[in-house]
Amino acid sequence: MGLIHWVFDAQLSIGNQTILWREVIGNLFGLLSALGGMRRRVWAWPVGIVGNVLLLTVFLGVAFGTPNPVNLLGQAGRQIMFIAVSAYGWWRWTHRPSAQSEVVEPSWASGRTRLLLVAAMIGGTLALTPVFRALGSYEPVWSDAWIFGGSILATYGMAKGWTEFWLIWVAVDIVGVPLLFSAGYYASGLMYAFYGVFTLAGFFVWKRRNAVLRPTLETVGA
Repeated sequence: MGLIHWVFDAQLSIGNQTILWREVIGNLFGLLSALGGMRRRVWAWPVGIVGNVLLLTVFLGVAFGTPNPVNLLGQAGRQIMFIAVSAYGWWRWTHRPSAQSEVVEPSWASGRTRLLLVAAMIGGTLALTPVFRALGSYEPVWSDAWIFGGSILATYGMAKGWTEFWLIWVAVDIVGVPLLFSAGYYASGLMYAFYGVFTLAGFFVWKRRNAVLRPTLETVGA
């Protein structure tokens, strides 16, 4: 129990700012999960779930008595959705036809699916913004809604093995960095900035893998 209490209560002070160690640790687990996702490893899912649980306690600041009293309901809510969608992704990657392999092979989403993803991203933001505002989320609330919806779509896209999910993460990070810094979540803001570069690199890694697989698939189908 001593370790659990330390993880929950430990703080890092930088100047007049207080950062929770569980915010740092949760983001590091998220980074490790992203690295596993880029390498198409199944262990990325359970590692990500651990990070989600830690960050859920961080973003519900008032409920858990953290030094930062700002509630980012979209950030907190997405951790719950992450856990659910990640459980699905974990199951899907371990029950695919080629489950004997330790990696999953990426694919491109169809044109129709891409349009649906864009529509879901915009529509979800418009629908969730008034809900989060009514619940008292931090302004600008549309940013929180954008991050929430985009994060769910990106995680679902990763579960399906669509290469485009990396670009959704980039769109999330572009909005997430200024929002987190303005709300005082500096550790998460820094990690989002790093994620933005990392996820763009991940897209090109999966894109190259698609280029390698495509000739093989065309040969088999010929």
